[in-house]
Amino acid sequence: MDSVVEHDQRWVRNLKVLPLALTVLATTICIATLPVLGPSTLEGRVAFGGLVAAVAVWSWWWAYVHGGPHPVAYIGRTLLIAVLTVMHPLFCIVAWVGFLDAFDSFRGRLRWVAMGVTAAIMAVGQTGGPPPYDNPWQAMLLPLLFVVNFGLATLMGHYSEHLDAISRERGETIVRLEDALAENHRLQEQLLAQSRSAGVRDERERLAREIHDTIAQSLAGVVAQLQAAQGSADVEDVRRRVARSTEMARTALVEARRSVQDLAPAELADASLSDALSALVASWRDDHGVEASFVVVGEATALHSEVEATLLRIAQEALANVAKHASARRVGVTLTFDGSEVILDVRDDGSGFDPAAPRRSSAFGLGVMRDRAQRLTGTFTLESAPGSGTAVSASIPALPRGPA
Repeated sequence: MDSVVEHDQRWVRNLKVLPLALTVLATTICIATLPVLGPSTLEGRVAFGGLVAAVAVWSWWWAYVHGGPHPVAYIGRTLLIAVLTVMHPLFCIVAWVGFLDAFDSFRGRLRWVAMGVTAAIMAVGQTGGPPPYDNPWQAMLLPLLFVVNFGLATLMGHYSEHLDAISRERGETIVRLEDALAENHRLQEQLLAQSRSAGVRDERERLAREIHDTIAQSLAGVVAQLQAAQGSADVEDVRRRVARSTEMARTALVEARRSVQDLAPAELADASLSDALSALVASWRDDHGVEASFVVVGEATALHSEVEATLLRIAQEALANVAKHASARRVGVTLTFDGSEVILDVRDDGSGFDPAAPRRSSAFGLGVMRDRAQRLTGTFTLESAPGSGTAVSASIPALPRGPA
């Protein structure tokens, strides 16, 4: 872009200098041929020199002082050149610049009138001066040279208009491209802002799920153990419950740190998903005194860390819901490896509920389990009825361990 602008500026500077350069060239030629073609008297030569100076001053004034082509500048210079061409035919060299300035000085048909006048001056100079002519060939050449000059000027004019149209089109294209780039930049900024906002929202939701599924559950267990210890008269039972409360509090602290750092659950750090679920069910059974079993169906395989973490968190939330709401006597947890899917089922024989009934605003767990499954393009189903227990099932693609 800068090179194009610099080229245009250089071209404008050259056009300003061109009339003065042609005036110097034509004057030099005219002086050299003055004894043959120019004025023969001293007065005529002085007048010729004065008019040449007038052309130079006139061209300089309008180019460098006034600031560019103008109809008055064009007409005045053309009249002076016409007089000088009559006095010395070779001064028509300067008239050629009129073909260039006509398009900048006039609009519409006046352009072609100005070019016609310039073509006439050129033809007069090329035939050796104005009529009448002693030689009939000069009289025949005058209209022919006018047609040739005007024709060439017309072709040059149309070509100049064509270039101007291309230049305008390119300019409009550049403006459109600049507008498109600006709009694209605005959209990129908007997308970045939306991405940051979505990232913040996703991180908040992730922390909310982690706190609900791990820290809150552990703290609820701590409270339950301490309350049970307060009502117990057995010293050993109190010590056992206090020790269990301490263990749960430490677990909550570890999970808090891992949640902030977005790490995998501690239970999966050194164990497989099957082992982690088995330990979870056993621990839950010991804490709540409810018969609970864990079964693996199919050939257990190592899964992607996100899949394993999601299934473990769903199992933790499902068991927490059983402990808080179901009053169940038996709970069964099944992990099924079914080719392209892995399925987690948690069933209880508790009080159950009506899934279609309005839920409390604090009922966060079911939504969290569903969101966790759907984040990995899985499905989550719930079956329950009052007095008939509850069954939840999460089915997730069995992505192998490694990059997803």
